[in-house]
Amino acid sequence: ELFFKPNREIGTTQKTVWFHCASLGEFEQGRPIIEAFKKQHADYKILLTFFSPSGYEIRKNYKEADWVFYLPLDTQKNAKQFIEIVNPTFVIFVKYEFWFHYINELRKRTIPLFIVSANFREDQRFFKWYGSWFRKMLSKVEHFFVQNEKSKKILAGIGITHVTVSGDTRFDRVYELSQNVQSIEGIEVFKGNKKLIIGGSTWNQDEKILADFLKTGLAKEYKLIIAPHEVHEGNINRLQRLFPKSILLSEIDRANLSEMEVLIIDSMGKLSSVYQYGDVAFVGGGFGKGIHNLLEPAAFGLPTFFGSNFEKFEEAKQLIELKGAFSVKNSEDFIKKMSELHDEIPKGEISKQFVLDNRGATEKIISKFSFTSIP
Repeated sequence: ELFFKPNREIGTTQKTVWFHCASLGEFEQGRPIIEAFKKQHADYKILLTFFSPSGYEIRKNYKEADWVFYLPLDTQKNAKQFIEIVNPTFVIFVKYEFWFHYINELRKRTIPLFIVSANFREDQRFFKWYGSWFRKMLSKVEHFFVQNEKSKKILAGIGITHVTVSGDTRFDRVYELSQNVQSIEGIEVFKGNKKLIIGGSTWNQDEKILADFLKTGLAKEYKLIIAPHEVHEGNINRLQRLFPKSILLSEIDRANLSEMEVLIIDSMGKLSSVYQYGDVAFVGGGFGKGIHNLLEPAAFGLPTFFGSNFEKFEEAKQLIELKGAFSVKNSEDFIKKMSELHDEIPKGEISKQFVLDNRGATEKIISKFSFTSIP
């Protein structure tokens, strides 16, 4: 099932911009650009596509887009039909999206494709000895907006120079979120006069470490909020077994909160607002494929912990260097570091300033569009 159900309006306008994001994380990087572009060019229609249900299901009603769909699989037939129907003026893919047949079809029709918030590494297939086929895709992109000078240099090494170092639009997004938080009823009562650890987008191993921390003497000074990466019923039930003294956010008005140690966020879309109540964050994913969004807790000035798999995440390395974040290998390591930090949790300026200093990518990208690519 391809999920693309065009209506009569698509393709009839001469001014449609197509944004494609793999999932929710890429959408958060693309969102500042969509909204800034819409403000400056209200006469354009916005088509937003996703590959992953984690993006589509949460943002299918995103009000700034005129249409939101899953992107059909990358076949020659699908690409030709999709682009024929949509007829975009130009296209923006976010970060790592390189779909061969779609890129080929856009090039055939001389429809400009821009890649934004891109981050290249030497170990990617484009730069391997066998990567000539993949490099051809890169040569068909109109312009790259990359996160750092290293990415620009790597692209230059294969002869690609249509590149602008714009930074990462996530900094703009998380700053905006931190300035427009929603209050969540019950959390302040749950927290009381204790310090609060926020487990953000956590997985099993992250949660095991936090559960081990709650068994220590230090834990009496803290309460814990868990916002798991997966909120399906089976995972929520598992978390309730792992944390016996826990309450779900959806049932927060039914319990004596002073007796509860753990609050489990059992719905999506709340985490960015939850961070405002925290004193410490533990961001999940660092024992799997990689860390989830570190910049959201950083925007609130929270010292942040994560697992040992962070080498591909530049912001993690920079925050560690600034002593605004800490990598841990296991429960013992986390407990030891928390004990060291306990008397002086470095909340405040370090992480906040890091976010402030790195804003501005959206403006750089939009200003480029304003004089080079708008027909």
